[in-house]
Amino acid sequence: MDENRQHKQEQLEFQTEVKRMLDIVVHSLYTDKDIFLRELISNAADALEKARYIEVSGQQVSACPLEIRIDTDEKAGTLTIRDTGIGMSRDEIIENLGTIAHSGAKKFLETLGQKDSSDVNLIGQFGVGFYSAFMVSDRVELLSRSIHGDNGVRWTSQGDGTYTIEDAEVDERGTTITLYMKKDTAEYADPLRVKEIIRQYSSFVSFPIHVDGEKVNTIGALWLKNKNEVETQDYEEFYKFLAEDYMNPLLHYHFSVDAPLSINAVLFCPAENMEMRGLGQMEHGVRLYSRRVMIRERAEDLLPSWMRFLRGVIDSDEIPLNISRETMQDRLLMQKIGRVITGRFLSYLDELSRKDPEAYLVFYKKFGVFLKEGLAGDSEHTEKLLKLLRFEISDGEAEEMVSLDEYLDRGDEPLEAIYYISGSSRNAIEQGPYLEVFREKNIPVLYSYEGLDDYVLSMAGAYREVSFVSAESADLSLEREMKLMTEEEAVALAQWMAGALGEKVTDVSVSRRLTGSPALVKNPSGIPSNLERWFSMMNQEVPRSPKVLEINPDHGLIAKINELREKDEDRARRVADQVFDNAMLSAGLPVDIQEMVNRMNGLLEESLSEQA
Repeated sequence: MDENRQHKQEQLEFQTEVKRMLDIVVHSLYTDKDIFLRELISNAADALEKARYIEVSGQQVSACPLEIRIDTDEKAGTLTIRDTGIGMSRDEIIENLGTIAHSGAKKFLETLGQKDSSDVNLIGQFGVGFYSAFMVSDRVELLSRSIHGDNGVRWTSQGDGTYTIEDAEVDERGTTITLYMKKDTAEYADPLRVKEIIRQYSSFVSFPIHVDGEKVNTIGALWLKNKNEVETQDYEEFYKFLAEDYMNPLLHYHFSVDAPLSINAVLFCPAENMEMRGLGQMEHGVRLYSRRVMIRERAEDLLPSWMRFLRGVIDSDEIPLNISRETMQDRLLMQKIGRVITGRFLSYLDELSRKDPEAYLVFYKKFGVFLKEGLAGDSEHTEKLLKLLRFEISDGEAEEMVSLDEYLDRGDEPLEAIYYISGSSRNAIEQGPYLEVFREKNIPVLYSYEGLDDYVLSMAGAYREVSFVSAESADLSLEREMKLMTEEEAVALAQWMAGALGEKVTDVSVSRRLTGSPALVKNPSGIPSNLERWFSMMNQEVPRSPKVLEINPDHGLIAKINELREKDEDRARRVADQVFDNAMLSAGLPVDIQEMVNRMNGLLEESLSEQA
């Protein structure tokens, strides 16, 4: 059609598919009306991107600053969005807005027919975001001038199935959209409300966005920059803006990948773990973007729950979303993106642990619990997560922490197992009976102070094909001769104590691993005591099963019980009960305190009476 030809005003009807699509968009598709502004800004940014391409390609076009200008008028109840992008001719407006040729209405409706309306494709794929303007306005007026033409066009509609189109005087290329707000959506003519929505959804659009003359998107899309061109101060400023935090981040990880998917991301670790401060579970803080436009404020369905402490941005052109950009459609692809992000972040932590172990330990002491949580539920990254764990060790200094690799490579001979033991503190562990055989054999043991450690290590099973074994249940023994009683006497005593303790134990055996303690208890199931305590703290039902008691025949107390049972069996039984309770306390397991105190008082009174 001749661009210079004059046209009078015409009233036209939307095609049937567009009418139907318009009704769905306005009345049932979007759950958040704020989305309309994001859509119109996104369309404006696309138009500007096309204009920039034409300019850099060397084509002769009118020069204009590439920007988006928004003006509000609360008195008139209007919102106007202007861009200096590629613009549209009369034919393009009819084709793009009134028919199915370019609006994507037909494909959109076909998709709705094939799937549930809550599970449809990316709105940008169909190009129907413009129609969201009718959610908030009684009338929409569009003025546009193509970058390739001199004539302007005015398009007007009330969203009732018809529109008018006519020639108009338009001074510069681009598109201007004016929305005449409904009574119940007058808030969108308030400049403060408009700025709030832009900061939430469109802060990182690459073109300047001005609201009533004030530039709103003052912070650029840092994640799209080359990380070698970004200063530490830039990351800190970006993080504070993004996370609304006054503190600088503890760590940041900035990366881009092209295969197997195109992803740009910057992830931050906060300075503090607020869950450790008792402030409840942290919410996901990574935003999901597509082409610099925010799709999700919290990408909880993209990253695993244990990564909820992270803040940042993930941007990918390949992310498939529903028509409203609110619900994920292609779950398989989303899972693939999540795996890429998770794997890359774990690799980053591994690299940090090698290049700057001190910085990594600061991170680990604050956020290591999240890695352990990941081990409890993320079987795909088990090896990487195990590699990142750190523990104190029996042959190291207090607070010295080692990795599992350092543990396995510590000695000259390969270890048969990765031995670990749990307790409330280093002192509590070292005062207990379970390390005695390891000291004699010079075998290092990892110290754990959290029940979650026992759980994840038992779940993992092994690392580098070496099994995890609790020091409590380790099958180790010392070669030695008994000094205070014979083998037969020790076995007979064990049998007697089993009868005396009754249902408290499943067995009493002669220990080959104790050197200084009279006895220890083990769970016959092999479950570490600390894990039993942790399950109890998590309000999970853990049956209090009878224990196995191991007695040290070369300890004076055990030898005295053997003598006493021949002279005063009742008192010997009470002493045996006390030995069992002491062993339970050493393992950190609960006992009947009142019963134990009464027993102790009775034994003390008898002992003092004999001395008198």
